[in-house]
Amino acid sequence: MIDHARLMEYGLKKPGTSLKYPFDPDLPVLFVGDKMFALLGTHQGIPSVNLKCDPDNVWIVRQTYPTAVLPGYHMNKRHWNTVVLNGEVPDTEVLDMLEESYQLVYRKLTRAVKETINGG
Repeated sequence: MIDHARLMEYGLKKPGTSLKYPFDPDLPVLFVGDKMFALLGTHQGIPSVNLKCDPDNVWIVRQTYPTAVLPGYHMNKRHWNTVVLNGEVPDTEVLDMLEESYQLVYRKLTRAVKETINGG
């Protein structure tokens, strides 16, 4: 079953990513450039991750995994999901969601930040 360590390891392999603790020393957050794409926390004592998602498809994963994919806790519910890492959502699906979150946030970065990330 996927956990925070594996998500951080996977996320930090992406270009321009960093790990920060802007809210609390127990809440690691993955950033691309200066924008967050994954907040690693807990939901009712179970490890979870908040991930950005396409607002047109957000409801699909919530319906597919109704007890493990919830509207983003303390986030814009139209754009963020909280994914409870309890094994209900397959690891590959969680990694796909992390990838989507990274891509959605990366696309919104300024051209200057993207050039810095890409070495240009």
